[in-house]
Amino acid sequence: MTTQNKYDEDFKKSLVSLFHNGKTQSQLCKEYGVSKSALSKWIKQYSTIQTDDGDVLTAKQVKQLQMRNAQLEEENLILKKAIAIFTPHSHND
Repeated sequence: MTTQNKYDEDFKKSLVSLFHNGKTQSQLCKEYGVSKSALSKWIKQYSTIQTDDGDVLTAKQVKQLQMRNAQLEEENLILKKAIAIFTPHSHND
């Protein structure tokens, strides 16, 4: 039976910070006993992006915003269709 290690978010963020401060992925994997694929995933997930107005977002937050935006666009489309259905048309149309 294999057990899967669960790393907490602070640990993951710490390794990403160490990576951004100059440690290589290989060094971090060897030193902390994590797989390269897991570390790569954490780097993508927790690396930050600075917006034009100075806000700092993680890749995870950007993904959440993209999903929320898609949901809102879909809801907007549904509402536009509902308005078209329920808006009375003139008899001259």
